[in-house]
Amino acid sequence: MAIARGTPVELGAPGPVPTDLGRFGEFGGRYVPETLVPALEELEEVFKVAWASDEFRAEFAGLLTNYAGRPTPVTECHRLSERLGVRVLLKREDLTHTGSHKINNVLGQALLTKRMGKQRVIAETGAGQHGVATATVAALFGLDCVVFMGAVDVERQALNVWRMRLLGAEVIPVESGSATLKDAINDALRDWVATVEYTHYCIGSVVGPHPYPWMVREFQRVVGDEAREQSREILGGADPDIVAACVGGGSNAIGTFAGFLDTDARLVGVEAAGLGLESGKHGASIDRGVPGVLHGSRSLYLQDEDGQIKEAHSISAGLDYPGVGPEHAALAASGRAEYHSATDDEALAGFQVLAETEGIVPALESAHAIGWLAREAGHAVPAGSTVLVTLSGRGDKDAAQVAERLGTKLP
Repeated sequence: MAIARGTPVELGAPGPVPTDLGRFGEFGGRYVPETLVPALEELEEVFKVAWASDEFRAEFAGLLTNYAGRPTPVTECHRLSERLGVRVLLKREDLTHTGSHKINNVLGQALLTKRMGKQRVIAETGAGQHGVATATVAALFGLDCVVFMGAVDVERQALNVWRMRLLGAEVIPVESGSATLKDAINDALRDWVATVEYTHYCIGSVVGPHPYPWMVREFQRVVGDEAREQSREILGGADPDIVAACVGGGSNAIGTFAGFLDTDARLVGVEAAGLGLESGKHGASIDRGVPGVLHGSRSLYLQDEDGQIKEAHSISAGLDYPGVGPEHAALAASGRAEYHSATDDEALAGFQVLAETEGIVPALESAHAIGWLAREAGHAVPAGSTVLVTLSGRGDKDAAQVAERLGTKLP
């Protein structure tokens, strides 16, 4: 029986609890100033207790159903499938309240914030979707909200900045460094060190110190759990041959992969190749990164020969982060997931082809996964394969940017 919108969300069983301070193989851990250790230990304990609590899980599932609008559907793309020669299914996170998967994680973290008795949340954001989700839930729960956003992203994501401010959040443009997502995280961490007694830092991806990579994955695994059941219904009990999603920090991808780790499906993450991997202007941290520590976690990061973090580049504000979540690094190291990339131009092509064939306008982040699929259909993706792609968000936030790239200036 199909899972209809508004059907009460049923959470799957919790995933494995990381050990040794949240390490995934050689990656993960907790590398933070001493002032933050008590807050992280408190968060870990509160989450452990809450995630094992039927009461908490029921409250979270109720919000996912009645506020976020879950379950989201899986849409079969008949015209795109015909064009590419592969069967394409989309997991539609663009249809959630606020327009992306980010709302799943933020609802969970807001419930934890209330349990910890804190009144203020801070967040970082690149494309603005996590900032919008945080501001939205802060309004719902009556929390004070501050969002740090790189000045470059403030300009190219003006619509989301306006939405955050409308929702009552304070948006602080960050001018330092490359003025993008990495620098927004730096400033958010500085704020948290100074205000940790009454502030919760709502990290938006599976990055940062333990317990964040684990906790955010658990709040996002609803995407993969739903997608597995929905795909099997469409495919007569079978799993997709390939499950793909874009990867920056990697929360939509890890949430999707969580539902398929124990299947035979190929798991494919698509990073930002920017202007090309040889140009040095990209965000392909798994393909071109090396192990290191940034923002409290050991993972793969873009670094120069002296170990200094390099600037990432992507047409997408949500993918220009110079690192990746530690669980993705571990999945790549083990070979369970494979990671490829798509250039800015390929993402633009993916953006256009999905709109033209299916009437669905994707976020530029997800357009990378569509662009990769369009390039590899009939090659690395064999003809006749079934491919599930998670559409992490909708593309209205990117309309002005894409229009300008295509030669049209919106008023």
